[in-house]
Amino acid sequence: MNDPVDALVIDLLEWIGLRPRPYAEVLEAWRTSCPRLPVWEEANTRGFIEQRHETGCAATVSLTAAGRQHLVAQRRM
Repeated sequence: MNDPVDALVIDLLEWIGLRPRPYAEVLEAWRTSCPRLPVWEEANTRGFIEQRHETGCAATVSLTAAGRQHLVAQRRM
């Protein structure tokens, strides 16, 4: 894991954890204006997180099965 974005993606996945987090909270904590550290975008591109919005409820962000698997695999290293 030489790329700093890889390490930050792991941090994001650990932060989201096993329960959905409010979308607004995730964006507030993880947004960046640095084009060299696209953590949120990279996690989305890799299919590690998903966003859900149900009518009448706040949007949430959670780990996908791929995100959970990646997190477990990285913890073993």
